[in-house]
Amino acid sequence: MKHQNRVGTEGMFITFEGSEGGGKTSQLAALANYLRQQGIPVVATREPGGTPIGDQIRTVILNLENTAMQPRTEILLLQASRAQLVEQLIRPRLAAGEVVLCDRYADSSLAYQGYGYQQFPLEELKALIGFATGGLKPDLTLLLDVDVEEGLRRRAQGGGWNRLDAYDQAFYQRVRQGYLEMAQAEPGRWVVIDTGRPFELVQAEIRGVVFERLLNR
Repeated sequence: MKHQNRVGTEGMFITFEGSEGGGKTSQLAALANYLRQQGIPVVATREPGGTPIGDQIRTVILNLENTAMQPRTEILLLQASRAQLVEQLIRPRLAAGEVVLCDRYADSSLAYQGYGYQQFPLEELKALIGFATGGLKPDLTLLLDVDVEEGLRRRAQGGGWNRLDAYDQAFYQRVRQGYLEMAQAEPGRWVVIDTGRPFELVQAEIRGVVFERLLNR
């Protein structure tokens, strides 16, 4: 059965979600390379950013000097970047029959700005997200789940610390719990992947999940 929000007849939209240190970026890159080796047309992108305009917005959002940025400002900037990415890249590539892999998407806003901040009703955020995305949802969302302490340790070792990393552990616990609740509420779209294992084992599971969906689309 095809997802009701699919664009075109062949494309598939797959997102990678999760809190810090889960390995989203490296696992996505490995999957993209593998799919290309199998002759499957694929494009890899990320949020915030993914387009020239989105990348400019990303710079503003992540800049450690922007400590005065208000949560509402952050939310709106993220939606602006997302709207550009959906219209300029994701929808056209799906319509062309490609597999689109995205490092974070709309669920990140719900996890971080909703469950994490605990300031904004989820329904308000969902309305903003719906406007920004035009209602486009992923066909498959992979939640790369890891213990918060372990994830933050990995993130610190990886370097490249940015403004969105500057929260306490309790914040990331709320984010992780938010992700798990969303996955439980929508099991047809979400698959939880335990990333507390060696990279190769995690990648093998991801490939298995993705190929099953590709074969049954």
